[in-house]
Amino acid sequence: MIPADASMREGSDMVTTTGIKLDEETKARLKRLGKLKDRTPHWLMKQAISEFLDREESYEREKLEDQERWKHFVETGHYVSQDAMASRFEQLTRNAPGKAKPS
Repeated sequence: MIPADASMREGSDMVTTTGIKLDEETKARLKRLGKLKDRTPHWLMKQAISEFLDREESYEREKLEDQERWKHFVETGHYVSQDAMASRFEQLTRNAPGKAKPS
């Protein structure tokens, strides 16, 4: 058995083992899904964690961007109206390559 703090080499990245406690139902679900997808429960858990981190990091970046935009609006009062935005979008897409032709 490998201790929980053991380190291994995988490619050039240092990899460490981290334990997670799962109830029996979750473990069984991972095992069933792994068989259906021809993947190990370990792979499924790594994939789920990776997708969760990507999604949450993206959310936090967007939230920070929104906060900065709100701060800019409060400080300057500058904004772009819906009509101005729609007009600009129309200008940008009018001659866009690959634009679908109206039927």
